[in-house]
Amino acid sequence: MARAVIEKRGILVLLICCGLLAACAGCKERSERTAEKTEFEIDKQYERGPLSVHVRVDKSKLTIAETLLLELEAVIEPGYEVRMPKVDKVLENFGIVDWSNLGNRLDEKNNVASTYRYRLEPFLSGKYEVPAFAFEFYDVNNVQDKKYELSSEPVEVEVTSLFGEQRGELVIEDIEGVVEMPQETSLWWLWLLIIACIAAVAVGWILLRRKRAAKLIRIFKPAHEIAYERLKALVKENLVEAGKIKEFYERISSILRHYIEHRFDLRAPERTTEEFLAELRYTDVLSVSDKKSLEEFLTHCDLVKFAKHRPTTEQIQRTFDLVKEFIEKTKSDERRIDVTDNLQENKTVEAEVA
Repeated sequence: MARAVIEKRGILVLLICCGLLAACAGCKERSERTAEKTEFEIDKQYERGPLSVHVRVDKSKLTIAETLLLELEAVIEPGYEVRMPKVDKVLENFGIVDWSNLGNRLDEKNNVASTYRYRLEPFLSGKYEVPAFAFEFYDVNNVQDKKYELSSEPVEVEVTSLFGEQRGELVIEDIEGVVEMPQETSLWWLWLLIIACIAAVAVGWILLRRKRAAKLIRIFKPAHEIAYERLKALVKENLVEAGKIKEFYERISSILRHYIEHRFDLRAPERTTEEFLAELRYTDVLSVSDKKSLEEFLTHCDLVKFAKHRPTTEQIQRTFDLVKEFIEKTKSDERRIDVTDNLQENKTVEAEVA
């Protein structure tokens, strides 16, 4: 009988231990979920048709010395495109310290998610609102049709003073009397000599540069010749064979963007794909079919560079052929680019290597 009691006690102890382990595991899981949720204290979601938007703020109360993290995330279904709001145009009580584009990604439903983050600083203490934002979206197959808009709601935040409740008790003390400072020995002649030396060096450098520039014969090339040379150099690097797909797409996208800038005087390299395509729709320098080809190319490149899309061999070849066809179709000898400085740099590099 004593043995039976001991066995029952052993089973009871074992059950208690299992229960404690399960409780600890549950606590850990709940703490992990809580940690994920607490990155943003406020998370508001809005939906309309194919578009879903999240407006997130990391805190609802902060001091005037702190900053506020604002995140805008737009998830759009395939076949549609969303235009993110211009945050700096609607902010009134906050300034933008820093911002970042986290890029596009594909979610589990194959929707494209775009995320932007802004670090805001308050101007004064008090209760303010992070304003409402308007997200514009449209069907990419019917760009001329009506555009739709999804608007968020303002988010109220409180900015507190660093002094808190003691602010009313602060007393400004009177200034002290005038104290005479001992006069130091003047070294104006030394500063004058230093300024004269700097001026002489600057003038000498400018004259030497002008003399060298006068000896150079400026070389000009059409935009398509420059683009073809860069495509040949890209092929020789064998990036695709080395598995560097993202680097290949970054290079070929840069080649086409610089060709567009040289050929049509459109600032393609300095702008995001969204900004460039928005400008492209209102220009007449390209045909509708060329605009569509550019949109297809740039969107595909962004998916590879930012959404970690793995293109097939056929898609890579199609991308390369599309760039060549576009350059061949739009090439012209009328607009030429000064490449003298680039050729001089190349010769210097070759000399150093030799």
